[in-house]
Amino acid sequence: MAEYTKGDSIGSTTVTLTRADLVRYAGASGDFNPIHWSESTARSVDLPGVIAHGMLTMGAAVQLVTDWCGDPGAILDYQTRFSAMVPVDETDGATLTVSGRVAKIDDDAGTVRIDLSVTDAGQGDAKVLTKAQAVVRLPEVAGA
Repeated sequence: MAEYTKGDSIGSTTVTLTRADLVRYAGASGDFNPIHWSESTARSVDLPGVIAHGMLTMGAAVQLVTDWCGDPGAILDYQTRFSAMVPVDETDGATLTVSGRVAKIDDDAGTVRIDLSVTDAGQGDAKVLTKAQAVVRLPEVAGA
């Protein structure tokens, strides 16, 4: 198994979400709730405007882990808590910053847990996901 140390960074990325992304996601997921595309509907239920789908936010965040490990099938578990909505401005969209760190190493299971930090620049870098954790199966090293 490759050497990892608790606290190691797996990198960071910026994710931009646009209203067009929300429409595409609605079509793919079947979630056509108008709070994800209609400004007037979103505001009528006291939202700050159109907001991103939670599962879209969650999926966009875990892409960092997929890129790091190189195999989406290596992600054995992924969970999070939603802590803030992601308003998607009609002109500027939304900009999320995602970073990850090795939080736990289980040599016996051949896994590492990656903890993600996901913040929204448009909300003063507010955390939009908390306890975002992915358990990743590590590749076996030849001859080990």
